[in-house]
Amino acid sequence: MGTWAKRAADRAASLGNETTRDPRGRRRQRLAPAALLGAALVLCACLAGGPAWAKYASYVIDAKTGEVLHSVNADTRNYPASLTKMMTMYKMFQAVESGRWTMNTRLRMSRRAARQPASKLGLPAGDTISVRDAILALSVKSANDIATAVAENHSGGERAFAKKMTKTARALGMSRTTFRNASGLPHSRQLSTARDMSKLARALLRDFPQHYHFFSRARFTFRGKTYKTHNKLLLNYAGADGFKTGYIRASGFNLVTSAKRQGRRVIGVIFGANSSRHRNRLMARFMDKGFGRIGVGQEVRTATAPRPAASRPTVRKTGSQQQVASLGRWGIQVGAFARKGQARNMAEKAVDILPALLDGTLTRVVPLKKRNGRVLHRARVYGLSKREAYRACALLEKRRVPCMELRAPKTVEISEAQHTTARGG
Repeated sequence: MGTWAKRAADRAASLGNETTRDPRGRRRQRLAPAALLGAALVLCACLAGGPAWAKYASYVIDAKTGEVLHSVNADTRNYPASLTKMMTMYKMFQAVESGRWTMNTRLRMSRRAARQPASKLGLPAGDTISVRDAILALSVKSANDIATAVAENHSGGERAFAKKMTKTARALGMSRTTFRNASGLPHSRQLSTARDMSKLARALLRDFPQHYHFFSRARFTFRGKTYKTHNKLLLNYAGADGFKTGYIRASGFNLVTSAKRQGRRVIGVIFGANSSRHRNRLMARFMDKGFGRIGVGQEVRTATAPRPAASRPTVRKTGSQQQVASLGRWGIQVGAFARKGQARNMAEKAVDILPALLDGTLTRVVPLKKRNGRVLHRARVYGLSKREAYRACALLEKRRVPCMELRAPKTVEISEAQHTTARGG
């Protein structure tokens, strides 16, 4: 247990200490039951960290109308991580447009800013950076030291800046969002939701279209060193042109994406994915779903879109030939049933139990004809990596759901209703 945890436990204990004397007159302290309970709770909280805190959510909207195209846990509060920097940049754009700052204004690095943990540019205390380069450092590098410097130069301190961020969030309708710093580094009271982050993305597009290009930058060069974006969807998803990634252990992998096709724009939000690859795969599926809901077909990015692996399953929808290249080669089976409806319900139940892992996958009922003429309907979920399949079975078996890992067939024929990307909208 770290120093903070020890101090917290000592403090909790001291609240309920009772002082007594033994038969020889010596003083002794005895912890009251309430104090023992408080110390235990503190210890449990300190040991419970990590990804288990993350709460999964996914959300897609029409950027123009705000129509909800997909929604799972949209109002569940979670740690925004570096998605926080979207609001930091909103405040910077306000300062530029009001005339308080220009793009050439120099921001000074304090000792506190320079000490912030990675990801960072690593500027020493006393050094300066222009507002333009600071914006790029936030959008591309996600530099925590620069975020703190922005807050201090803007409001004199990060706490004061965070209060202004929260006030702006309320004005934008982000009712379930509270900011405590400018970077997104861990803070127990810095929370937001998928719905709120979509509101912030819409506000950036609406209020500062002249600055939106900063979110589209895949790289920038500062003092001879080139930094590349963490947002891989900018490079391999057709129509994607902006917004932000985020990650801390307590949040999981977060992402806000904006993409435009055929003159229509959708905004997607993912909270609490298990990995950056999982996050990107889910986002691509949900964005495809969103475009489909508003009548925009799929596009192929010719220059940078990766080719689908030949061994990955092809999904054929009834009446069309649609390839879902992002599906993994593995799946799971969660039971075999006499009735098709029972199998379908069990497959959907598995997705409901593990939304962070299985949302965006493919449910399938596969019949098996026995020699006696009886038909068993096998409940399956496709579209996972091997690692995800084994993890899903381990988690489902803890919930007393029978599960078996299996390789997905190269071709999977499904109906529109069986594709779980249609869920939650």
